[in-house]
Amino acid sequence: QVQLVESGGGLVQAGGSLRLACAASGSIFSFNAMGWYRQAPGKQRELVATITSGGGSTNYADSVKGRFTISRDNAKRTVYLQINILKPEDTAVYYCNRDWNRGTPWYWGQGTQVTVSS
Repeated sequence: QVQLVESGGGLVQAGGSLRLACAASGSIFSFNAMGWYRQAPGKQRELVATITSGGGSTNYADSVKGRFTISRDNAKRTVYLQINILKPEDTAVYYCNRDWNRGTPWYWGQGTQVTVSS
C-alpha cells in the first residue's frame, strides 16, 4: 500500500494563495494518475483536480478552474496543488490519492486543513 502525507495547509485570507504538497511512499506512485480531493464539514469528499501519471494532462472541477493548478514530481514522489485567489468556500480538508475515476483509492492520509477567512 502507498502511504500519503499531505502538508501545506493553513489559515489564509480570501484572495490569498497556498501550495499544498503530498508525499507518497512506494514506486508505484509514478505509474498512477493522481488527484486532489477536498471535504468540507457536512459535505461529501469531492475530486477537484487530477493529473495523469506522466503529468501531461490535467483536469479541474468547474469550481476551481483557473485558480488551482495540479502538478507532480515523480522523482520526488510528490504531487502539488497550487491554490490561488482563495475563497471562503474553499475551506476544507484537502487530500491526495489516486484518481478514483481510474482506480480504487489507496488508504487516505490525514489530509491538510485549509481555512479561508473572509
